[in-house]
Amino acid sequence: MNGSILPGTTQVLIVGAGAAGLTLAIDLARRGVDFQLIEQASRPFHGSRGKGIQPRTQEVLEDLGLLDRLVATGGPYPPQRHHAADGSFAETAFETSPPTPAEPHQMALMVPQFLTEAAMRERLAELGHAPRHGCALVDVEQDEEGVTARVAIGAGETGGATHGDGLRQERIRARYLVGADGGRSDVRKQLGIDFPGRTLGVRAVVADVTLSGLPRDAWHQFNDGSMERQLALCPLAGTALFQLQAPVPLEGEIDLGIDGLNAMVRDRAGRDDIRIESVSWASAYNMNARLADRYRVGRVFLVGDAAHIHPPTGGQGLNTSVQDAYNLGWKLGAVLRGAPDSLLDTYEEERRPVAEGMLKLSTRLLDAAKRGDNRRGREVHQLDIGYPQSSLALEAPARERGPQAGDRAPDARLRGAAGQGTRLFELFKGPYWTLLGYRASRASLGAVPARAGLRILSISDGGDGGDHVDGQGDFRDAYAPQAGDWILVRPDGYIAAIVSAAQLDALERFMNACGLPPP
Repeated sequence: MNGSILPGTTQVLIVGAGAAGLTLAIDLARRGVDFQLIEQASRPFHGSRGKGIQPRTQEVLEDLGLLDRLVATGGPYPPQRHHAADGSFAETAFETSPPTPAEPHQMALMVPQFLTEAAMRERLAELGHAPRHGCALVDVEQDEEGVTARVAIGAGETGGATHGDGLRQERIRARYLVGADGGRSDVRKQLGIDFPGRTLGVRAVVADVTLSGLPRDAWHQFNDGSMERQLALCPLAGTALFQLQAPVPLEGEIDLGIDGLNAMVRDRAGRDDIRIESVSWASAYNMNARLADRYRVGRVFLVGDAAHIHPPTGGQGLNTSVQDAYNLGWKLGAVLRGAPDSLLDTYEEERRPVAEGMLKLSTRLLDAAKRGDNRRGREVHQLDIGYPQSSLALEAPARERGPQAGDRAPDARLRGAAGQGTRLFELFKGPYWTLLGYRASRASLGAVPARAGLRILSISDGGDGGDHVDGQGDFRDAYAPQAGDWILVRPDGYIAAIVSAAQLDALERFMNACGLPPP
């Protein structure tokens, strides 16, 4: 795709160039899939909204070639400083856990959303692609062969039309269309997909501001537990900004300018020395928890906020959206190369239950936050998300210990046959499946030949043979393998199959069904 080319045909049309759409575009680009990425807004989003990148998403972004630049851009979360009316304060540090060989990323990374998306656009440009802004979806039609989208050019400009009135229109023909266009998704509405859920009775202001009077070494909290007077001012890593967060009345106009926000800070903090000097972005919104009834209609899919919206508590939104796209990307690539279309049904099968659980978690955390309880546990890290009930999970025989088929594939330190150190995640990088044999030679695969898109690696325990050596026992500890086991890891870093040497026929049938046919 070239950002200046809109008319014509493509394999995948992505509607929406936020975090979900950009993730999908990056994944398709590295697979050599032809696509177009359009965005209704005339310019990139410039707010901090989704500022937390959870450990599992960090693993995804490492694979996509983004993590190092985001770590350099952002930083860790500061301690929460709870200010009392008498001027005293107490601090609560975020719980920290040291990295382990199996889980190299243990803590959330703070990067304002506009910087995360800027890094994604930079990575996409490295792959030779760019989003096209100011392009609004007008309508969608589909048939057995593909999708026809009508797009308005010049939408999203200040004061201009947004849905095609009076604008030049073009048609794009695609094999598949993906709606990554947010909570008010036009794609979802075009499909007639219901978006049930509830309004949570909380309205909040979030704003990116510069201010004086507060140090940047803490996330400042005032009036914890009061939904009328709560105020939070968090320094945004990688910027000179603070993010202001505050619940506000459900009804009435909210002054989001400097004067209005300064009045709010004076009233709630009870201090005259904190002064907002500029506002770069601000929004007032009602919190909802909603989940689309379906993620797929024919050749059209929903990802990210188009499929689920929720309160921001726990920092789950951007992360769930990125992982939606990461799950769908490799499946689209496989089907476009000839895998059975049924593979695409596993996207909703796997990701909709994850979103359902995420909505329950973020709503529960919101209820706790209303009481002034902002504690977070391991569940927000998303490292334990998996697909054990997926049709893309095979165990032969069933395992009694260690990770199961459908679980996240752990990392491990290894040593190459030439003595060089590496990590399992380094070996997983790229748009590939990986087949790991433990104390098993390639010759033992027999009827399971090499095939396009599959890396085969043998791992020894320090004896003779093996491409890599489990010298420190990390692989053994993380995977609990038996000699002769073969472990198939999906392109998105989940275990697809674990089979013994006696079950290789089942493994071959399984790989054929997953879009990995023999040459």
